Amino acid sequence: MRNRVFFKLLLMFVVVIAAVTITLNLTVTRSWERSLRDQIQLALTEKTRMFAQRVANDRQHSLQQVVYEEAKAAEARATVIGRSGKVLAESEANPETMESHATRPEFIEALQHGRVGSAVRFSHTIGVPFLYVAVPVKQLPGTGDGEPAAVRLAYPLASLHETTTRVRHTLLWTSGLAVLVAMVLSLIAAQSVARRLRRIVDFAARIASGDLTARIAEDSSDEIGQVATALDSTAHQLEHSFQDVRTGQQQLETLLNSMQEAVIAISADGKVQWANRVMARLTASGVRLGAPVVETVRDPDFLRAITEAIHSGGLRTTRATSILPGRCYNVTAAPMPGAGAVAVLHDVTEIERVEKTRRDFVANVSHELRTPLTSIQGYAETLLEAAPAQGPEREFLEIIRKNAVRMATLSEDLLTLARVESGEVAFRFRPVAPAELLEDVAKSFREIARLQRVELVAESATERAVEADTDAVHQVLANLIDNALKYACSGGKIVLGARDTGATVEFYVRDFGPGIASEHLPRLFERFYRVDKARSRESGGTGLGLAIAKHIVRAHGGIIRAESALGHGSTFLFTLPAAPVAVTGQPC
Repeated sequence: MRNRVFFKLLLMFVVVIAAVTITLNLTVTRSWERSLRDQIQLALTEKTRMFAQRVANDRQHSLQQVVYEEAKAAEARATVIGRSGKVLAESEANPETMESHATRPEFIEALQHGRVGSAVRFSHTIGVPFLYVAVPVKQLPGTGDGEPAAVRLAYPLASLHETTTRVRHTLLWTSGLAVLVAMVLSLIAAQSVARRLRRIVDFAARIASGDLTARIAEDSSDEIGQVATALDSTAHQLEHSFQDVRTGQQQLETLLNSMQEAVIAISADGKVQWANRVMARLTASGVRLGAPVVETVRDPDFLRAITEAIHSGGLRTTRATSILPGRCYNVTAAPMPGAGAVAVLHDVTEIERVEKTRRDFVANVSHELRTPLTSIQGYAETLLEAAPAQGPEREFLEIIRKNAVRMATLSEDLLTLARVESGEVAFRFRPVAPAELLEDVAKSFREIARLQRVELVAESATERAVEADTDAVHQVLANLIDNALKYACSGGKIVLGARDTGATVEFYVRDFGPGIASEHLPRLFERFYRVDKARSRESGGTGLGLAIAKHIVRAHGGIIRAESALGHGSTFLFTLPAAPVAVTGQPC
């Protein structure tokens, strides 16, 4: 690199110096030659005028003698011609043997136009180039008629060419010396620039190799010095930024390694970028960075969540049960900025075990309570038949019966909820029209609503079918209507309906009662949660109806929610997946 820069700079300097030298030589030589010729012509013109005055006024010497003397004095060739162009006198040739000069351009100017004429041409008589200057003479001496004539001086230009050649040689020699000196100076300058550039290149190479402590000292304030200073400042800032990034990375690694959850980062092409220690302990062969994630984790649900997070750019959650035998993990996969995804695995095995134990306990207790509660209820009803119509005994027996019935209902709801949560209930999904579901549940509650002076209305529902278990959806709608009847005022109204929302169908049950405060809405579907505990107990509810509805809807792949405001009634909504549209073939 150094040699390339050095030779490029040197070649550039040489080309510039050579171009300047050649241009200067050509310009100076031509300018000097033109100036010298102009001076010679000016002097020769003055001498020719003086020659013409002497020819016109000298009466003492012959014409030929005047020509000799003027030629010697002017150091030029002298000629006198008449009007016809005949040579009358000549300083260097025999006038008698010379041809007519009537066609010479300088004589034409002098004789015909009465002006000073000049020309440069090669003389055939002498054989050298001459500068000719002719001046008109009004009257030659010895001519009675005053015949006009012209005189001419011819200066040989051979001396001019010799002088120009000597000047050119001198210029070339001095220019060569100047070029040599300039080349030496250019060599020194090129070496200096190349050395400074080489220092910058070495500095950049150290930075590129990762040595951020590299520095370059440059005292000059020229452009190269400014570049070096800017690069040095950039390296300094880069070092600080890299240290901050490294510190942040170490802190992040420490934080992730201290987590109880397993964390793994996957690139856009499905390869492992990073994993914390907990993740490394989950796999028997460990985590190999740069290897495909399928070599580390083979659980299909985990891999599907990672793929969806990378390609869709959204958060994905799933449950993985085959990463470790007997362990269950909640997997949350989120896209990383740029590309790739990060997955967090939360071990929920103990939570699942506790939940299963709780569900089994609730189911077993509910099942075991059914027999004694039925017995209590039966004996209480038997005793009521034999008890007197009035008296404390009948009142006590009625209380026993009501509480037995209530406990039986509660145990039945607990058993139903436990079966739905555990997945023991086998739903039979089939396409069913929403209108059919709404009309069926409306028939079941229409008489009860009439007795409570509440109008039950089933609005027109969408014709799009849903994939659902008819009995399970009937139970969801029944629980929601029963809940609305308990809180709807007498003389009120309950509206049922269903609308198409695209991939799902949304059912709703709307009442016009007192409404529910917003702080209660997030907890409405929790088991045993009551907005108005006193009123709920009076109504005989178990507090499990909405919880059962929530788990049935979730088992169908839908969601359930509530919308309400105080004084404006309440609306309970849940979605069910729409049934696929059957494609009928066209007859051939």
